[in-house]
Amino acid sequence: RCNNGICTCLPEYQGDPYHGCRPECVLNNDCPKDKACIRNKCIDPCPGTCGEKAECRVVNHVPMCSCPLGFTGNAFVSCRIIEKPIPKNPCNPSPCGPNSQCREINNQAVCSCIQGYIGSPPTCRPECVTSSECPLNQACINQKCADPCPGTCGIAAHCQVVNHNPICSCPPKYSGDPFVRCLTYEAPPVIVNPCQPSPCGPNAECKANG
Repeated sequence: RCNNGICTCLPEYQGDPYHGCRPECVLNNDCPKDKACIRNKCIDPCPGTCGEKAECRVVNHVPMCSCPLGFTGNAFVSCRIIEKPIPKNPCNPSPCGPNSQCREINNQAVCSCIQGYIGSPPTCRPECVTSSECPLNQACINQKCADPCPGTCGIAAHCQVVNHNPICSCPPKYSGDPFVRCLTYEAPPVIVNPCQPSPCGPNAECKANG
């Protein structure tokens, strides 16, 4: 533009008006690397380029979209928070079967029989259900093979297990009810007549006194 012999560049153009006015840019290379040539202007190409909650950075004039740390999705459409999966308890529901317990070790279910039960999961069972499952000198008491004698017989009585059953009896020199109490008994004293044989001699008479 010439005004009274003075040359100036038109608006939006720059340079030496006596040699040539030009726009700010024609190509991206006319701009800094963090800008792009848009409508002959070097501007930030990011606004309006990336999706919701996405991050934008300019690499060699080109806008690059990415989801920030902790987000996922299509950065040109929308980024969403990565939801951490709820850790699953491998013991719920328990895979161990009846009469067993489950423990979580390294995210794995480890099964074992509860106290008082034998075998291995899932077939944990009590030590016994009937006395026939126990040795002959024991009986099944509260699902355990045990001596049936304690607390069965009376005081001072003798107990012997025969075919799982406690047999109570009084020991030698004792008598009474073996399920209640056994007592010692003494043999009746032998009565000795001190006059037989007579210690008195001929023609004498012997009488016991005390």
